[in-house]
This record gives sequence, C-alpha cells and structure tokens, in this order.
Amino acid sequence: MSKTVGIIPARWNSTRFPGKPLHLIAGKPLLKHVWERCLRANGLDLVVIATDDMRIASAAFEWGAEVALTSPKHCTGTNRVAEVARKTKQFAYVINIQGDEPLIDPRLINKLVEKLRSNRKVEIVTAAHPFKDPADAFSAHQVKVVLDLRGNALYFSRAAIPAPQKDGRSLFLRHQGVYGFRRGTLLQFVRWKPSPLERAESLEQLRALENGVTVHVLVTATGSPGIDTPEDATALEQALARANRRMSS
Repeated sequence: MSKTVGIIPARWNSTRFPGKPLHLIAGKPLLKHVWERCLRANGLDLVVIATDDMRIASAAFEWGAEVALTSPKHCTGTNRVAEVARKTKQFAYVINIQGDEPLIDPRLINKLVEKLRSNRKVEIVTAAHPFKDPADAFSAHQVKVVLDLRGNALYFSRAAIPAPQKDGRSLFLRHQGVYGFRRGTLLQFVRWKPSPLERAESLEQLRALENGVTVHVLVTATGSPGIDTPEDATALEQALARANRRMSS
C-alpha cells in the first residue's frame, strides 16, 4: 500500500477573510487555483477538497473536484484532513495542502511524497525556505523553523529564534504550511491533546515534536505566499497580471 491522497481543507468562516476559498483571483476562485496545482502533482493518486460548507462543496463539484463533507466541529484543518484520511484506508500517505496557497508548487508536493516513500523513519515531512525579505522574519504572522544537522525540525516559533548572528546571518527559515503524513501518524496526532508549547505558540506542529515525532523539513530556494487577507489577494492578482503582460509582450 503506497498510494497517496492530497487533501485540501477549506472553511468559509475565516476571521480575517470570510468566504476566502471562493474569492476570485484573476477570475478564478482561490481554492480552484490550489486544486488545479495539486492535480499537476503526479505523486498524488487522488485530490480531495474537505469542507463542511455547502457553498464551497457545490462550487468544487462544479469544477469536477472530489469533495468530502466533514464535521463542522473541527477547529483545525488537520482534524478535517484526518476525518477524511480515517475513511480512506487505501492510502498510506496523506498530504495536507493549505487551501490558501494558490501558487503551491506541484514539484514540492511530489518531493514530500517521495521523502515519505524513501525514508521510513520520517513520520511527518514539511517545507521551509529562506526569508526573501529579512524584515518579515520579525513578524509573528511568519512562522520560523530551526533544523538539526539531519534536516529535521528542532523547533517552530513565531519569534525570530535563535538570535541573529553577529554577521547578520540567521539560522531559521520561513516555514511553509504544507505537510506530508504517514496515515497512522496523522490519526495518532489528532488523538493527542494540544501540548504546552503548541498552546504557547499557537502552532499545532509543536504537538508532534513534543510527542517525539520526527518532522523532516525539505529546504527549498523559495516558497509560495499564503493568502490571509483581501489585501493579499489583491496583491497576488496584480502580480499575476504583471506576469501575464510580460509573457504576452
């Protein structure tokens, strides 16, 4: 059993951006951008949109997406993904793709799948990259990760740790919120109670580290921006328009 399912959790009631999954960017819903990118990842045997909202489900059905209706009680995307994974026993690996990263690289998804398949010691795999703008590292909205010498996560934080070096270098990377799980690890993860460091940082991936799970981090040159606010969506739409103009000129 070595099949992989990619699951995109999507909810309507975002605090800062209600209705975000269906917000149009360049004439296409944000969630559809993500879904189409996932379809281009040949490491995925199936792509599922997991939601508890019929507006999202109906729209995704119209695109031809596979949709799983989930409980409205989930407080995190990981719990929503786990509900679907619990019912899809034919998949050994589960990739949790954030529904607000419309530029997610299909090649990165393939690399996550390959890492799980090639190294049995890796229970969870995620991704990170250097900060494009060093000033962003001091924002609490940008999650940082520090690694050990084997490329595994030592700690995730909203703070800029460890302290910048005297030569100006930093030893942390910007964490990109995409995760690959062994199915059993995912189902165990959601059974654990939120851990002390997780509650302190409001970062659920710390629950895995506090329970002794190996989280491997693939380091890439660049990453894809998440869409957290309407302003982020406008900025991305403008960037896509500029890119299209360059391609057509």
